[in-house]
Amino acid sequence: MEKVDCIFFQLAKAYQLGNRFLTQKVSELNLTSVQAMILGFLDHEDQVTSSELGKRAELDSATLTGILDRLETAGFIERRGNPDDRRSIHIHLTKKGKSMSREAVRVIAEANTEFLQILNENEKRDLLHVIEKLRYESTRS
Repeated sequence: MEKVDCIFFQLAKAYQLGNRFLTQKVSELNLTSVQAMILGFLDHEDQVTSSELGKRAELDSATLTGILDRLETAGFIERRGNPDDRRSIHIHLTKKGKSMSREAVRVIAEANTEFLQILNENEKRDLLHVIEKLRYESTRS
C-alpha cells in the first residue's frame, strides 16, 4: 500500500503537523499545547473536579496529574478540596491563571483560524464532520 492511500499514515502526519503548529503558537505564552488546552477548558468552566476535567480533555488521570502539577507550579491553578466529596478535588484558576486562560483561548482560536485558512467554509465543516464520525461512530462497532 502506498503511503498516500494509508489513512493511518495520513492521520498521523496531519496530527504531527497540527500539533507542531499549535505548539509553536502557544510557545509565546510559555505553555505546551496540552497545557493551553487545559487552561482553555478551565476558562470555559472553572472549579471542576479533576475527574471532570480529565473527561473533557480526554486524558487519563496520570497524564492530567502531571499537567496540573506544572500549571500549579506556574501559579495558574490551585487544587482545593471538594466540600461535597472529600475524595475529590476541585481545580480553580488563580487570578494569574484566569488571565493566562483567556490568552490561551485567544491564541488557540487564532491558530485554529490560521491553520484552516486554506479551506473554505464547506471544507472546514466537512473536515470536522469526518473527524467526528471517525472518532465517535467507529468506536460503536
